[in-house]
Amino acid sequence: MSQLDLGLIGNSRTSALVDRNARIVWWCYPNFDSNPLCCSLLRSDEHNASAEADGFIDLQFDHGRTVRQTYLRNSAILQTRMQDDQGNVIDITDFSPRFYLHGRMFAPAMVVRMIRRVAGRPRIALRLRPALNYGQASAQVRSGAHHVTYFGGAQAMRVTTDASVTSLTEERKFFLHDSITLLMGPDETVDGSPRDLGRTFFESTLSYWYRWVRNLAIPFEWQDVVIRAAITLKLNAFDDTGAIIAAVTTSIPESPHSGRNWDYRYCWLRDAYFVVNALNQLGVTATMQHYLEYILNIIADSRDTPLQPVYGIRRETSLDEWIAPSLEGYRGMGPVRVGNLAWGQVQNDVFGAAVLASTHAFFDTRLERPAGRQMFTDLERLGEQAIRCHLQPDAGIWELRGARRIHTFSVLMCWAACDRLRAIALRFRLPLRAQRWAREAAAIRKTLVDNAWNSRLGSFVSTFGGEHLDASLLLMSEFQFLAPDDPRFIGTLRAVEHHLQRGDFLLRYDEEDDFGRPEAAFLVCTLWWILALARTGEKVRARTLFEKVLACRNHLGLLSEDVSLDGSELWGNFPQTYSMVGLIQCASRLSLSWEEAY
Repeated sequence: MSQLDLGLIGNSRTSALVDRNARIVWWCYPNFDSNPLCCSLLRSDEHNASAEADGFIDLQFDHGRTVRQTYLRNSAILQTRMQDDQGNVIDITDFSPRFYLHGRMFAPAMVVRMIRRVAGRPRIALRLRPALNYGQASAQVRSGAHHVTYFGGAQAMRVTTDASVTSLTEERKFFLHDSITLLMGPDETVDGSPRDLGRTFFESTLSYWYRWVRNLAIPFEWQDVVIRAAITLKLNAFDDTGAIIAAVTTSIPESPHSGRNWDYRYCWLRDAYFVVNALNQLGVTATMQHYLEYILNIIADSRDTPLQPVYGIRRETSLDEWIAPSLEGYRGMGPVRVGNLAWGQVQNDVFGAAVLASTHAFFDTRLERPAGRQMFTDLERLGEQAIRCHLQPDAGIWELRGARRIHTFSVLMCWAACDRLRAIALRFRLPLRAQRWAREAAAIRKTLVDNAWNSRLGSFVSTFGGEHLDASLLLMSEFQFLAPDDPRFIGTLRAVEHHLQRGDFLLRYDEEDDFGRPEAAFLVCTLWWILALARTGEKVRARTLFEKVLACRNHLGLLSEDVSLDGSELWGNFPQTYSMVGLIQCASRLSLSWEEAY
């Protein structure tokens, strides 16, 4: 069974992962890209079993076992129920506060843990063992009357509690008579009792998520799937700048001992487009509007220099990569990387990703600040770069580090940039601009068809003049480059299945790269395959495959980036926005309509 049986809690500023035993195993504090106070997820099993282990927050409950772990309905609040062999029962509730207070969003870098006696006379011990500098040292401890501060260097996290301070610092067991609350966050005085504040934060956060979910335009079928995916995407959007991270973790390998360990705590423009598009389908426009501010600021920052494929959550441009020597890696499978060298790669699909993410804003009249002529001018600069760069070799969507080629997907996205600029120009009644962008789109389209079609295979291929396929070719219909009934698209779909299908899943590609051949299925590629089947009329087959993917989710409905070829174990960074986006897209495409359902 997968060891990624983790729950995500957060509030669009900070986030943490909690395992089945209510241990916080990953918490980058205070923000998504900060040093992890809790890093035992990336420790070896031997280290975690040591009496001196650090990098986690949990509780000990003698002979306790988890009998249920679930999110409270339609929320990001996680509840774990544990019971021991004497019939003593406790509930652990974990969440990060998020609600409107005094007219603005209150979302501090805080995790709230409430532990409540349900039955019997449970005896527990609290263990808070934060680590510093990616596991290089344990945090120092400073105690007050009702709080404990864990600190070192520039980091400091205060735990304000109504439990005995001694019980925290000495990890002494005690009987839980009613409930205790831990407010874990900024090293600041808390105004009010932990119990009252915890209860207020809980009720207000639950109400916030209820209202947020109530406004989603969900399909009739798979409603729980879509709601959980949407909440997860929302948690990965950084309120402060509008950036959307690919995942909250770093260095969970794509397959066992593969070395494909990457840091995903940054904003890929391509991934963010897919997130914005999925949330737009559900009627969530605020995330798009906030992300547009992020994109427009990046365009202004870059002036006429090419866009990078990935930026930091505060628009940092340099994400230099280094290896954390004190962390052995997920299940001991290092290395643990911090930073991502993809920031320095040429990936020419980024121009299309930025334009596609922005296009909706020119047509949606619900927006508080609809996109105007100035934004169109900014995006035209990206279109000009797409024209200049579309035939330049690049690393491609899969970020190959060893070689540059002219990738079909990159050219497709450059075409999409010009095609959507044509549509926006027509929206503003600018016929000359529309004609210009239509000409450029047609020219790029012809170049792609002439150079990426392989008549021997009866399919488009991954690179100009190449012989191999990759799963991104399945998006040619999604982006409206080809009609779903176009024989060339049908041929490409069949060729992708022939070369990349492994059982019920799809590889992203099947050729040697810097690390050999991929050994796990890339989940979003399987979901793109399902979308393509649905588009071409094979809905029964698509629904069957979709259920296979749904069976791969962990017990809380979350997916990582990859899955073993037999579908038995999740791999890769977690939870992966790409994968959660695919769940929303497939459920929306395959569901019966509300009218058909009655």
